[in-house]
Amino acid sequence: MLVTLRVLDDVPPLRRGRFVRAFRETLRQCRNRPGFRVAHYSVQDDHAHFLVEAAGARRLANGMKSLAARFARCVNRVFGRRGRVLAGRFHHVLKRTPTEVRRALAYVLLNARKHYRQRRRRIPPVVLDGASSGLWFDGWRGRGPPPGRYADVDREPEVAVPRTWLLSTGWRRIGLVDPAEVPGG
Repeated sequence: MLVTLRVLDDVPPLRRGRFVRAFRETLRQCRNRPGFRVAHYSVQDDHAHFLVEAAGARRLANGMKSLAARFARCVNRVFGRRGRVLAGRFHHVLKRTPTEVRRALAYVLLNARKHYRQRRRRIPPVVLDGASSGLWFDGWRGRGPPPGRYADVDREPEVAVPRTWLLSTGWRRIGLVDPAEVPGG
């Protein structure tokens, strides 16, 4: 399932090293709840994407409630602010086929490339997005992208290993993810 959390306009940009590092630690604490797993993520300036596995609607709701609360507390702690952080509840889209899951993986892990191209109107460099779980992804075509900003290869993973067939194996039938792809392009 692809889940998006958006922040309010008065929240500073999230793609700052100190927030990304703090959020990784926060994510480690809730990556593998009973019946709810965060398999992949990416942080953008004003939103974050997650690929999650949940054992039903109730587990999804509880898991996202916990993740959203931890995310908001991390934002407030890192940026020294108080009050609301999130612009509404989470948005989610269930992915049911290998093609949909493969596209969602590319979208989440390469989302920074999409935003780079939109902002600068040129092809982004092929580097690992350190504000994503790309370091822990084993489905890159070729060797995978070289580490980029915020990449810390010596850390413990902040994401859980996917267990569902679609997110662990099924999507591979469509083809591995090329690190040079630009989602939506």
